[in-house]
Amino acid sequence: MNIGKFLVSIGFFLVIVGLFFILFEKFIHIGRLPGDIVYEKDNFKFYFPLGTSIVISIILTILLNLIIILISKK
Repeated sequence: MNIGKFLVSIGFFLVIVGLFFILFEKFIHIGRLPGDIVYEKDNFKFYFPLGTSIVISIILTILLNLIIILISKK
């Protein structure tokens, strides 16, 4: 596969995902999931998105495994 086509495909995919998040922002609460750690005190705020990181990791693992399976069949 040509690297240029691959990069354009990835870019197109990211644009579609970005539009999806913009359009459905009210229904998708990425970044505010249970398990995310928030500590606030006076004028200090610490935010660690642990639950969000785990969900994104699982989704990316599944997607990358599907891509590897599809590429290896050729």
